[in-house]
Amino acid sequence: MKKENFTTNIIAGDFKGKIIEIPNITTTRSSKGILKESLFNTLQFDIIGKNFVEVFSGSGSIGLEALSRGASQCYFIEYNKIAYKVLQDNIKRLDPSRCHHLFGDSFEKFDTVLAMVEKGNDKTYFYFDPPFATRDGMDDVYDKTLELIAKIDPSKCAMVIVEHMSQLDMPQTIGELEQVKRKKFGRSTMTYYVPKEED
Repeated sequence: MKKENFTTNIIAGDFKGKIIEIPNITTTRSSKGILKESLFNTLQFDIIGKNFVEVFSGSGSIGLEALSRGASQCYFIEYNKIAYKVLQDNIKRLDPSRCHHLFGDSFEKFDTVLAMVEKGNDKTYFYFDPPFATRDGMDDVYDKTLELIAKIDPSKCAMVIVEHMSQLDMPQTIGELEQVKRKKFGRSTMTYYVPKEED
């Protein structure tokens, strides 16, 4: 029997109230509403006209919220076939012309997306929500995520946000980025990084 997908709504912006689906599978965790609201309260109008990359995108609920609130181009990477299909359907409902989606392993496809966003002049927001170690071989998921973040050119980066397990201590600096904020929501925490200021 096919499991029914969950649904959530876009909170604000051009597509406010539009329904997006979230696949009912164990590898995809929906970012909680309260957490999403807090994220966009922090970003506010800064994302208007900027790129937004949702690295482990699942159904794309964070990136599509960014799209609704004025992000110019959104990029998504998802490796799970079911989640990817839902992501494609969600994008079709909103604005396919401003979305780019890649199917495959985020750790392998990240360089492709990085090259795409670094070509332009718009600064980019990167949202990392790596899967908690629910899959075999994912024990080093955070180390590998930090390696991806370290590749980001600070001159092209507006901010990096990492959603992670609350018991994890994220480093103060990653490459040329420094931690500026950390907010805890029960088991999940969001940590924010921005490019270091030149001395």
